[in-house]
Amino acid sequence: MTATPELKTYALAARAASRALSSASPKAKNTALLAMAAKLETEQEALYAANRQDLEAAQAAGLSAAKLDRLRLNEKVLHDLLAGLRQVAEMPDPIGEIEGLQIRPNGLQVGRMRVPLGVIGFIYESRPNATVEASALSLKAGNAILLRGGKEAWHSNNALVGLLQEALLEAGLPKEAIQLVPTTDRSAILEMCHLGGLLDLIIPRGGKELIELVQREARMPVLAHAEGVNHLFVDQSADLEMAVQIALNGKIQRPSTCNSLEKVLVHQAIAPVFLPRLAQAMQQAGVELRGDERTCALISAKPATAQDWQTEYLDLILTVKVVDSLEEALEHIARYGSRHTEAICTQHHAHAMRFLREVDASLVLVNASPRFNDGFQLGLGAEIGISTSKLHAYGPMGVKELTTTKFVALGQGQVRE
Repeated sequence: MTATPELKTYALAARAASRALSSASPKAKNTALLAMAAKLETEQEALYAANRQDLEAAQAAGLSAAKLDRLRLNEKVLHDLLAGLRQVAEMPDPIGEIEGLQIRPNGLQVGRMRVPLGVIGFIYESRPNATVEASALSLKAGNAILLRGGKEAWHSNNALVGLLQEALLEAGLPKEAIQLVPTTDRSAILEMCHLGGLLDLIIPRGGKELIELVQREARMPVLAHAEGVNHLFVDQSADLEMAVQIALNGKIQRPSTCNSLEKVLVHQAIAPVFLPRLAQAMQQAGVELRGDERTCALISAKPATAQDWQTEYLDLILTVKVVDSLEEALEHIARYGSRHTEAICTQHHAHAMRFLREVDASLVLVNASPRFNDGFQLGLGAEIGISTSKLHAYGPMGVKELTTTKFVALGQGQVRE
């Protein structure tokens, strides 16, 4: 299947815009970002109205509570978007920086200059706030972006992109730097994947099926934002009250997100004391508990199936397992983790350091909630996604992760002998 002329036209316009952005001044980009924040704040009632259209249609279509939560624009979401836009504007502009400059024996100065990637294709579902975050980061990094949102957020995304394009024009930048694909037909995903030579990178952000489709079909590099099968290991030395609060925050603060807690592993030495406290807190919060045989012997929980250990629920469900040691916890995470977010609660320094070194995940935490795996929370201003692959980014992708480097050489007439 090849791309339609219309979608190619959008991609060609994005390519032209990316050339203009690559030479845009930091002042122009920051002016656009601040104008975006001002417009979203001024037009918030219109944005809420557009979002209500999407929510009503989604409810009528029977979308799950988790997807409705991701779809909803409210005061808290908008507040975070405005703060993120302003934070990105305040960040140093990386474009044009020369890193690692060194002088070769012949006097040639060699370094790496940070440059934009070019044109990014972004395929995502449900979350209209991702429209703003992805657009802001791409702009700051000097990239154009082609957005393909889900049909459930069509009205919200159109309203948002319209305001973002107005801000670009006010700053003297091409509005084609941020474009929304004009259809939510699933065939557009394949068409974008086949735009090799026009899109420099494609980022799928959604379910496992979407990500596997893009990885299979893409004719350009893919940065995958995969599911979050995230664990908390409660070590023998853990502060038990701290562990309960971390687990509670990780599970209930916003269960529909990929950085929420899905599994708790508990050291057998503290399980008889800790598990009743955990169960009481979770059950009061409306969380359904599932557990292995030893867990079910200590608290009221449904017996866990083999599928439970590898499932990302995105709901008020938590699976618990009693383990004999740190080694068993590490083995379990290596087998079932999705390389997204993993945490340990411990007062044992050596155990904390070993967990940090040996666990393979985009963010590993000690005595903190997995909900911190978020670009804004980690100081990036926003994120375009959380990469669970290792090339060329691992973890939340902010401005710098949407750039690359090229070699530059400064000479005074040197020739190779």
